[in-house]
Amino acid sequence: MKLLWSVAAVTFVLDQLTKWLVVHVMGLAQKGEILVFPPFLQFRMAWNYGINFGLLSGERDTTRWVLIAVAIGIVLLVLVWLRRDPPGRMGFVSAGLLIGGAVGNVIDRLLYGAVADFLNMSCCSINNPFAFNVADIAIFAGAIGLALMPGKPEGKNGS
Repeated sequence: MKLLWSVAAVTFVLDQLTKWLVVHVMGLAQKGEILVFPPFLQFRMAWNYGINFGLLSGERDTTRWVLIAVAIGIVLLVLVWLRRDPPGRMGFVSAGLLIGGAVGNVIDRLLYGAVADFLNMSCCSINNPFAFNVADIAIFAGAIGLALMPGKPEGKNGS
């Protein structure tokens, strides 16, 4: 479990640090867009009031609290699952990524009322209108890792 909490802490700090740097230090909230490595990577400010791709963003205040509760519920379910069926080292890393990312997005919803998304990647004459953040990457990678890492401990509790 120590590995899980270490990965979750690093993920959370990296997520919050990148958001703070891009939104507040670089002023993306005011500029709207910063070209980093055009056309492949740009920082594009997007306040996400819903879930992925802005889904369920209609009732902002209600959605905000429902999504905070859902994220906390998922974190608790993952922790219970890992206690009952320890997944091994890579499973704990995956869980740490998922939990760190989920907590990062919860903090955004508490501080800003929305998740601060800023990474935008496009390629090959395709203009991607969507943005994401470090927490989103971690949640996705963690969920895939947990799905692929069945409960087979490699050592004492995988840590």
